[in-house]
Amino acid sequence: MFLIDTHCHINNIDNSKKNCNIDNILKKAYKKNVRLFLSVSTSIQDFYHMFQHTFFYKNIFLSCGLHPNYNHHKNDLKNIELISKYNKVIAIGETGLDFYRSKKKKRQIELFQHHIYISKKTKKPIIIHNRNADKEIISILNTHKNQLYSGIIHSFTGTIDFARQLLDIGFYISFSGIITFKKSHNLRSILKFIPLNRLFIETDSPYLSPEPYRGKINQPYLLWYTAKLIQKCLKIDFLTFSKILKKNFYTLFKIKNNIYIKT
Repeated sequence: MFLIDTHCHINNIDNSKKNCNIDNILKKAYKKNVRLFLSVSTSIQDFYHMFQHTFFYKNIFLSCGLHPNYNHHKNDLKNIELISKYNKVIAIGETGLDFYRSKKKKRQIELFQHHIYISKKTKKPIIIHNRNADKEIISILNTHKNQLYSGIIHSFTGTIDFARQLLDIGFYISFSGIITFKKSHNLRSILKFIPLNRLFIETDSPYLSPEPYRGKINQPYLLWYTAKLIQKCLKIDFLTFSKILKKNFYTLFKIKNNIYIKT
């Protein structure tokens, strides 16, 4: 059985982007039994760079989306809709809302809603980034409830009430290395509330490295440390935990069970 990194930015892990060494990244991951990857884009340029470096890897899937923190060209949404039709693309995003610093709330909301439209049209799940926007995200998701094709709140750090509302809408919740931090006691208590069939784990690499590598560049192989902590918190054996995560991933993204996984 193997682990799945549900959210990474695999083309941005190597400091030298022009010579992104995917083979080296995957070799490290395979040693920790991380064998399947969803590499998430944040812009059109980011997607094509990611596509170029991962095209021949059958165990790396992609998403296409526009991150709420970045400035985007007016034609980028049209390009996202075209890109979303690629077979290698299994998700829309990352999109969402980030009100931590940005004052462009109206524009972020418009982009988010359009991603929901693309998700509905393509029947591909949506990956949502959230920072300081719990209320607005729930409001928008409820407004578009009949249009949604499910999705994931990635790197969850919200409240139990926020988690409950997301679950009621039908969303999955993904935990990153943040849950391993010493002060993340509340997050670990919320974890126990999440139904196992709605649970994902991720690295968000090259960001959010888990303990004991906090502050260093994150890579998919470090997913093992997050998985071990969560498995212990939930008091289930590691094999059962990995099977649950695989089933969740294959179910949400409609992945065939016979895909090639390098061993």
